Amino acid sequence: MAAPPRYARRRHLSESIIAKAESEPHPSTGQPVGLPVDATPARRPGLITLEGRYGRVEKLDMHHAANLWKAYAGHDHIWTYLSAYGPFSDAAAFSDWFASRVALEDPYSYAIVDTSEHALGIAALMEIRPAMRVIEVGHIVYSPALMRTPLGTEAQYLLARYAFETLGYRRYEWKCDPIASSTSSPSTATASLARSSREFFVWVGGDRRTPPPAT
Repeated sequence: MAAPPRYARRRHLSESIIAKAESEPHPSTGQPVGLPVDATPARRPGLITLEGRYGRVEKLDMHHAANLWKAYAGHDHIWTYLSAYGPFSDAAAFSDWFASRVALEDPYSYAIVDTSEHALGIAALMEIRPAMRVIEVGHIVYSPALMRTPLGTEAQYLLARYAFETLGYRRYEWKCDPIASSTSSPSTATASLARSSREFFVWVGGDRRTPPPAT
């Protein structure tokens, strides 16, 4: 529910005061331009295995195809909000699409594998902007066996931690359709990523921030 206008104005004023207090002045105009930041570009995603408690996240490879087709087959609803592809009529059609995903550098796709060595889902790091240190997680296809499970949530955590702590990104996005997030979200905990925000991009050696919307 949206906040009443007076509270929204008060919140906006508070955020403005905080932003100014956490800013350095522009050398010519004196206007607040944010705190100085390290403008070193982030690294691009790469071939890595992210080990977790409930499974792991690893670079998508053709050897994952059979497990994933088995997990996806007969569940056409998981493709509804992925308008560019799916569902697939048979294993051959899926394999052709899968091969094209493995080869892409952006989105850079990962398989989510459980402790029994079964690949149950895909997630990708995409819209990769190393200079701005901004990256997005998307092209998420969870099988029913992965949805709303500890591994499903942990996989998102592992990817986010990798982006921030290893690759050096400052903003991690997940643009989730609001209808999808209420009907078939991979997990309840990770749906909140769609509403979270960090630094948007680097400008004049400082931050450009975009606060999350009022709820």
